[in-house]
Amino acid sequence: AMKGERGLASSVDDSAGMLVLFASAVQGWMVRGPVAAPLVQQQQQQLDAARAAAPAMKVSRRASENAGKVEEEKLYSPEEAVALMKELATAKFTETAELHGNLNLDPKYNDQQIRTTVALPHGTGKSVRVAVLAEGAAADEAKAAGADLVGMADLIEEIAAGNLNFEVLLATPPAMPKLAKLGKVLGPKGLMPSPKAGTVTAAPGEAVGEFKAGKIEFRTDKQGIVHVPFGKCDFEAGSLSENLAALTKTIEKNRPSGCKGKLWSTATLSSTMGPPIKLDVAALRTFAGVV
Repeated sequence: AMKGERGLASSVDDSAGMLVLFASAVQGWMVRGPVAAPLVQQQQQQLDAARAAAPAMKVSRRASENAGKVEEEKLYSPEEAVALMKELATAKFTETAELHGNLNLDPKYNDQQIRTTVALPHGTGKSVRVAVLAEGAAADEAKAAGADLVGMADLIEEIAAGNLNFEVLLATPPAMPKLAKLGKVLGPKGLMPSPKAGTVTAAPGEAVGEFKAGKIEFRTDKQGIVHVPFGKCDFEAGSLSENLAALTKTIEKNRPSGCKGKLWSTATLSSTMGPPIKLDVAALRTFAGVV
């Protein structure tokens, strides 16, 4: 009888151990206690093997050397940051200059969002394809200004089919009611025309010219950060600085009414493949002439 009881107890212990192991695997915690002691060792061995098999992140020698040239705790003036960013743009292609502004905003509130455009005085260095939803004289005006795609019903059908062969979509006011059904296609791509962004206009020819010349649209992301390209790293330092000043001034001009206290939390510059360079925000605002 006692042998039967020991056998039953052993069976219960094994079942409990398996149950504990299963629960730990599901919940992601390590098992403890005498019941599952052998299982702890087995689980730890599996974790160690998985860690050893995981590929390590590789940092190229170029990236490592570039990161070492940036003082992590230093706040750079705009002029210093632009010069250093150009120096560190050593990839085999022409890198884009980018501003990343962490703003004191909570975009889940409508009065704490930024969505606007900026006309960069020296352009972006990138060729932009512009599509225009227009008819009649407005369509002719857009074509004369150099729009890449112009149409109404036919262009709407192309967009509905997922053919988004453009970076900017402009619309005349009569086209807006017809765009409602395209929200799910255009919205996630940030391409839905908006009066606030200057992409709904009764003068499409003028708007096409502006976007072709370097006018860009930007907005805060879900974390309240703006990520904005402001040229190519092969631009002259003075041209990049003037573009940066225009961009900074535009952000300040569009300060949301719901923003309390300072607008900027932090700001950094970087090239496409370069390390982040922290900006002195006070110096940036002075540089842009907004204080």
